[in-house]
Amino acid sequence: MNPITDIAPQLFRGFGTTVTILIASAIFSYIMAFIAGLCRLSKNTFLRKFTGLYIEIFRGTSLIVQLFWLYYAIPILFDIDLPSNWIIGVIAIGLNYGAYLSEVVRGSILSIAPGQSEAATALNMSSFQRMRFVIFPQAIRMMMPEFGNYTIQMLKGTALVSLIGLRDVFYYGDIMRSTNLAHAPLIYVVVLIFYFILALPLIFLTRKAESIAKKGVAN
Repeated sequence: MNPITDIAPQLFRGFGTTVTILIASAIFSYIMAFIAGLCRLSKNTFLRKFTGLYIEIFRGTSLIVQLFWLYYAIPILFDIDLPSNWIIGVIAIGLNYGAYLSEVVRGSILSIAPGQSEAATALNMSSFQRMRFVIFPQAIRMMMPEFGNYTIQMLKGTALVSLIGLRDVFYYGDIMRSTNLAHAPLIYVVVLIFYFILALPLIFLTRKAESIAKKGVAN
């Protein structure tokens, strides 16, 4: 078996699924991160407790269990029709990593020196204006490296969607392994290379984000 002529083209069939799952999950997780992170800073006790429960559940349980729960358990418990497997995969990954990233959002905002908020208040800025013009721009710089790191983790997490029948890169690799056991090591080496190639742009962007964050601190 030649890795270029036999394995790579088969794996490439799942390339589109892996990339689209990653992009959609990343967008969804970022949205959840900002919503949950800001709610954790709210003065409303119910919002803080509710988002705290969401964060602890999704950080404290396994992604694969959450994926199976959404795919198998919820339709049985609530007698509902499933959306597509693709949507289930995006929701599971997005909710899981959104919980982790929400703490990045909350921590970054809290790390801004209180004096800056006090100075904005002295300039007669509203709480919304303080957040938008003073706190948030600085917090975003601090969030960027961690968002990059978690996006790389998210790429690795997309391999789990093969367990609910989505035909991603890992799905085709596993199919080839089951029919060519003697070539299993070679197949999985090529799978690793595929994921590494997919991660390279994310690694570059994360390093770029780190340099931007450092400049922000220096200024």
